[in-house]
Amino acid sequence: MSDISDSSVRFDTVKLEPFGPIGIIGHTANRDFTDKVNKVLSEKRASRVAKGTTPYIHSPGYSRKDYIFDTELVRFQTGEGKFVMGESSRGHDIFIITDVLSHNLTYDLTVGEHTISADDHYRDLIRMVSCCMGKAKRVNVIMPFVYEGRREKLDSHRESYDCAEMLQTLYNLGVSKLIMFDPHDERIANAVPLMDIEMPQCRFKIIQTLLDRFGSVKLDSDSTMVVSPDEMGARRAIRYSSILNLPLGIFYRDRDYSVKVNGDHPIKEFKFLGDDVEGKDILLIDDMINSGSTMARTSRKLKDLGAKDIYCLAPFGLFTDGLKLFDDLAAEGIIKAVLCTNLIYRTEELLQRSWYVDVDMVPYVARIIDAINLDESVYDLINSIDRIEAATKQIRLGELFDEFNE
Repeated sequence: MSDISDSSVRFDTVKLEPFGPIGIIGHTANRDFTDKVNKVLSEKRASRVAKGTTPYIHSPGYSRKDYIFDTELVRFQTGEGKFVMGESSRGHDIFIITDVLSHNLTYDLTVGEHTISADDHYRDLIRMVSCCMGKAKRVNVIMPFVYEGRREKLDSHRESYDCAEMLQTLYNLGVSKLIMFDPHDERIANAVPLMDIEMPQCRFKIIQTLLDRFGSVKLDSDSTMVVSPDEMGARRAIRYSSILNLPLGIFYRDRDYSVKVNGDHPIKEFKFLGDDVEGKDILLIDDMINSGSTMARTSRKLKDLGAKDIYCLAPFGLFTDGLKLFDDLAAEGIIKAVLCTNLIYRTEELLQRSWYVDVDMVPYVARIIDAINLDESVYDLINSIDRIEAATKQIRLGELFDEFNE
């Protein structure tokens, strides 16, 4: 190893020791995703040790078959709960993976069955962090979908500002690093300016999956256009448009500011601002699909304007009003496909839909954990511009983006 006291040695070329043995705590609700991350991480590190491509062969806990801690979330019929660890976290580099949107778990209350809510999941996360503090060497939280992250600003001082309070709570508890994917608005980090926050983007894996699955998509300005369904998502669509070198279109909501309905100004008309979409494939970009009404409205409008195939791309697919809306859109030929990641819980019904394509983020999350544990820079992982540009030059991508290639 180079002498790091030598001023001529670049620091980023020096291999650092692991911060500590990795310990992964998976929220009960997303245990399947956590198990897959654990498997990928274990296999890749074991492969390095076998090939002798790592200097950490003798580092305690570097290569293990299972990094997942033995834990249990206990529920009481009063609605209270507790978090229990079956082994010590002392000296470990802990990574808590939580999915606050999982709605696949229930427990019995005194008054009947209760479906665990986002608020319950957040409270469980606090229990997990508190249980590790003072023992673990470092605690990191991976929260793909940010709890209350859609509130990026205060509309009134008579309203709660839950996202800021959540971030400040984690910071005050001593969380070292927070990893959140494609937040609705990155400005939420201003609530905790001294906290180490990483915001990986999903766009590379989404684009890669799109090109792998649909060979007819051509990423050139004559064939394809990027569209934002509203002005609020324009910045996200601009990134896709710039990186892929594709024309950009935006839907603008023309509101009637003379009246208010349910506290908001009604929309008079959706206006499309952009080039002619006649005969072009459309990449309809948003940060999430909630009920799906926005995607449906803009997709129908684009079809009326002569668009060819419409692909709805979003990191998170919530589908809060069910799947019928998209079933109808697909049956009518309005949309070609919907692509969302597996960073949050998806129902079996969704996974079985022919129009839905699951974007696998497991290797990416495993690689981020590996890099953070070694105190490597994760900038190149998070900033996917170079990878997207390289990928779009390939005829077919295959597994170009193997996050663990040495």
